[in-house]
Amino acid sequence: MFRISTLYLIIIISVFSDFFASRTAISKSILQHDADGVKIRATVTVSKNGFGNFSRINDAVAMAPNNSNGDEGFFHIKIMEGEYEEYIKIDQNKRYLMMSGAGINRTIITGNHSYEDGWGIDVSATFIASGSHFICKHLTIRNTAGPTKGQALALMCSGDLSVFYNCSIEGYQDTLWVRSGKQFYRECDVYGTIDFIFGNAVVVLQKCNLYARRPSKGNGNEITAQGRTNPKDQSGIVIQGCAIKPTYDLARSNYTVKTYLGRPWKNYSRTIIMQTYIDGFIEPAGWDKSSGEALKTLYFAEYNNSGTGSNTTNRVTWPSYHIISATIASNFTVSSFIDGDSWIPQTKVPYIGGLVP
Repeated sequence: MFRISTLYLIIIISVFSDFFASRTAISKSILQHDADGVKIRATVTVSKNGFGNFSRINDAVAMAPNNSNGDEGFFHIKIMEGEYEEYIKIDQNKRYLMMSGAGINRTIITGNHSYEDGWGIDVSATFIASGSHFICKHLTIRNTAGPTKGQALALMCSGDLSVFYNCSIEGYQDTLWVRSGKQFYRECDVYGTIDFIFGNAVVVLQKCNLYARRPSKGNGNEITAQGRTNPKDQSGIVIQGCAIKPTYDLARSNYTVKTYLGRPWKNYSRTIIMQTYIDGFIEPAGWDKSSGEALKTLYFAEYNNSGTGSNTTNRVTWPSYHIISATIASNFTVSSFIDGDSWIPQTKVPYIGGLVP
């Protein structure tokens, strides 16, 4: 009897060993694939079903080394499919952090903090990324507060040399705060209403979809609100090779909504939209004004856009609005404006350094 039990035990151990070896090999294969060639120092997984190293994203962030210089590579947090109701905070000391999900609408990070519910703009964001050299890929970041709750950020990024790739960033007013530093967004979807891409970063959005949603009744939409405060500041928002469209609810709205490409947040606001498809829902004037001296000192420009909304015949006639040439537009490319050739290649995220062919 003892010998039979031992035999069965050996068989069971062998089967389970093969099973776990197989699972480990698959897991390593997935993680290596998701790293996409990025140099990785360590990988941890987050899963809601208990099969990862952590069940909460913030616990994985806390595990990341502090003040890394990147020599050993990125600390990779792999977030498995699921909806995570968390408010993510990546502090300045969490450098060289890479976060990847299972895909848009498969890995979802969601919150609902808003100004109307007592959360200030600095703390309402579902996701705050302050560490430099941050990579975020293949996931959704969402604020579900809705159009009547005022400022309600999905993402606030102030991490220098940050990259977002194949992400969906969803909210209403003030969805995406590109607060500071050099940032790059590639093949991302951004949804919002009022000033839904705003801030004072040096940022390029390339091959992204920018979706204006239906705001609360009586309000309009502005795609951008850039915050440059002096002419020597290098900051600006560049939208290149993107598509600007309405969501279904805005296109079918039963009340009139005026949507503009942008308005100045600060006096030296700088926004450039180039080589981008602009749907016909944009107001013919293109740009919304604000009070004060900004109309004399801002810099709004367009270059070689397409779509019904790109017609510049009835655009604003401010001295600070420009239809620029290819030569000038070249100053606002990834290679020139954010010096992308010096730091984006290590992220393995695709980009076009110059003008879109």
